[in-house]
Amino acid sequence: MTRKEQLHILEALLFASSEPLTQSRVNLVFLKDAPQLINLIPELQDKFFEENRPLEIQEIAGGYQITTRVEYETWVRRLLSKSGKLTLSQAALETLAIIAYKQPVNRFDIEAIRGVDCSGVLKTIIERNLIKIKGRDEGPGRPLLYATTDIFLEYFGLNRIADMPKLKEIIELTESDADDQLDAFIREPVQPSPEIDQPAESPSA
Repeated sequence: MTRKEQLHILEALLFASSEPLTQSRVNLVFLKDAPQLINLIPELQDKFFEENRPLEIQEIAGGYQITTRVEYETWVRRLLSKSGKLTLSQAALETLAIIAYKQPVNRFDIEAIRGVDCSGVLKTIIERNLIKIKGRDEGPGRPLLYATTDIFLEYFGLNRIADMPKLKEIIELTESDADDQLDAFIREPVQPSPEIDQPAESPSA
C-alpha cells in the first residue's frame, strides 16, 4: 500500500469517525502494517491548509478529529441550533468548570464554591458522560470524588486538561467584573462541620 493510499484511507476514517481517531483504533482497522498517525496526520493537516479547506484536523482527547475552521462557526451554529442538539445550562457549565480545575473534587467542595446544592446538576452531567466518579475522598463520610471524562475533552475541543486556560489568565481578563467569583476557584473551600447543627431553642415565655 502506497503512502498516498494510506493518506486517503486515514482521511476517510477521520470523516466517518464520530469520536477522535486514535492509533489503537487505526491498528484495528488495518490489522497489520498500520500507518502511524503521528507521521501521517501532519501531512494531512498541511494538505487541508494548502487547499484552503473550511475544515482542519485537530488533536482532541488523545486522538485526531476533523473540525470546522473558526471562521465558519456562525454557519455551523445556525445548523446545529435547529438540530435539537442538547445544550448545557449555566449551572452545568459552572459545575463543570469547578470540577475541571479542581478535580478530583467532592460535592461538598463544589457546593462550597457555588453556594447552592449541586446534586441535580451532577446527576445531569454524569448522565451526559461529561464527568465520572473517580473514587472516594478520605474526609468525613468519604464522599464521592468527581473528575472530567474524554467526552468532556471532545465537547470543548481539548486534547488534555492542561490545554484549558490558566486561572491567572482568566482573572486578568475578567478582573474588573467578577473578582469574588474567580477567587472562589483559588481559595480552599470551607469544609463543612461534621457536627449536626442543633435547632435554636425558643425563648421561654
